[in-house]
Amino acid sequence: MITFDHVTVQYDDAPAPALSDVDLTVEEGELCLVVGHTGVGKSTLLGAVNGLVPHFTGGTLYGRVTVDGRDTAHHPPRELADVVGVVGQDPLDGFVTDTVEEELAYTMEQLAIPPGTMRKRVEETLDLLGLADLRHRALHELSGGQQQRVAIGSVLTAQPRVLVLDEPTSALDPTAAEEVLAAVTRLVHDLGVTVLMAEHRLERVVQYADRIIHLPGDGHARIGAPAEILRTSSIAPPIVDLGRAAGWEPLPLSIRDARRKAASLRTRLTAPAPVRAVPDGDRPALLTARKVTVAYQGVPAVREVDLVLRAGEVTALMGRNGSGKSSLLWALQGTGPRRAGTVAVNRSTGTADPHELSAADARQLVGLVPQTPADLLYLESVGDELGQAETESATGLSARALLDRLAPGIDDATHPRDLSEGQKVALVLAIQLTAAPKVVFLDEPTRGLDYRAKSELIDVVDGLAAEGRSVVVSTHDVEFAARAADRVVVMAEGDIVADGPTGDVIVASPIFAPQTAKILAPLPFLTVGQVIAALADAAHEGATP
Repeated sequence: MITFDHVTVQYDDAPAPALSDVDLTVEEGELCLVVGHTGVGKSTLLGAVNGLVPHFTGGTLYGRVTVDGRDTAHHPPRELADVVGVVGQDPLDGFVTDTVEEELAYTMEQLAIPPGTMRKRVEETLDLLGLADLRHRALHELSGGQQQRVAIGSVLTAQPRVLVLDEPTSALDPTAAEEVLAAVTRLVHDLGVTVLMAEHRLERVVQYADRIIHLPGDGHARIGAPAEILRTSSIAPPIVDLGRAAGWEPLPLSIRDARRKAASLRTRLTAPAPVRAVPDGDRPALLTARKVTVAYQGVPAVREVDLVLRAGEVTALMGRNGSGKSSLLWALQGTGPRRAGTVAVNRSTGTADPHELSAADARQLVGLVPQTPADLLYLESVGDELGQAETESATGLSARALLDRLAPGIDDATHPRDLSEGQKVALVLAIQLTAAPKVVFLDEPTRGLDYRAKSELIDVVDGLAAEGRSVVVSTHDVEFAARAADRVVVMAEGDIVADGPTGDVIVASPIFAPQTAKILAPLPFLTVGQVIAALADAAHEGATP
């Protein structure tokens, strides 16, 4: 169905090809997962399938890419729309109408499909993706998972034989992600659609993949069975890392298979699970919020929330899409609307409400990295953005050094809009963190970041906490929360419904529990690192006479 025949893609002024002599075939009715670190060429590979590369991205394509027999070099995207459907990282960016039903019909209108056929396909797609009850709903009113299913449905009505998905679950809570993946696997197994999917959160999708395309970063690509590729891959989900540490053969890819292998591992884990040191409860409060309420057009988004953030503490703010997490962060930061309540941030001269300060003064107290980091990028190059951040910083921190830790290899001359989503997140993080405010809010910072970059982000966050700052990370990434957070706050419908130490809160939830906790329950392990440390302790005790 999809064939890359010795494909090389070279962008102008790039020191090395994005893809180099890639030779692979994706069969009909196959779900193929594309994995690799941030910036290794995943988006280029996906774009080559529907002709975006090189027709719209520029650069030079050598070799041949064919989809259902059509050479993409001679067929621009508009001539492949009936064969290839593409869904980007942010579905809202691709919507062009107002309601679900209109969006599903739009692509068929562009292809001049007869009205009778259009109506039939809309009804079939509504049923297939579980959207029938939403047909007249406004797109902006939908949850993230619902929007993602509508985006998939809008390309399915053209009945393409290939579906290309670029990080379809990156902005979704675990439940919404399961909904989307269930719809995708149904397309593969029931309709024979070929799916090519790039995703950083492999723990969510690897068990569904028939094969994996791994881009190691040198421009080449390896394709093979998931267990075979992940055995030696530099990027792998926690379940694979745990299997490697335990010596399991073959490597399990699902929680069920891992639990079947885990009995002997549980008996070896006699040492208690190492835990993150919980910050002293007597540490000073840096931010105190009382009865904070946020409403939009009379509809409450945050309901009388009380929250105290202490020095040296990393807090994960969790909850389903639409629970009020972002609204709370913006209200605390001072820029967002606040209908009622008070916010007080400690500073040397007493306390202050960020809402009442100038933007420059407020930034020294509270920094926020939004879900859409590109909103903060307005200069013409990465170097300009970094230089301005360092000029305005009173801390002497190097924005360039922070960026290189999170996403190495980004050239100063690159335009910020040409970066991948993960690289944009890394750039804005570097810019915001140079100000080193007392309180730092990160809204979905791991979106688009690979496991290596997340580890670097954890180191950065831990460093901020060690300096006595308070960090709040709003996230759907349960694996990141398990590794990074001292405390978890869970929101639902604008209320805080849980607040406590990370282990106490997330292990009790079948939705928010990380893979390691699910596999080793009832043992209190959250991360693979904890398991490795406990095994090392047990081996040391066994070797001690």
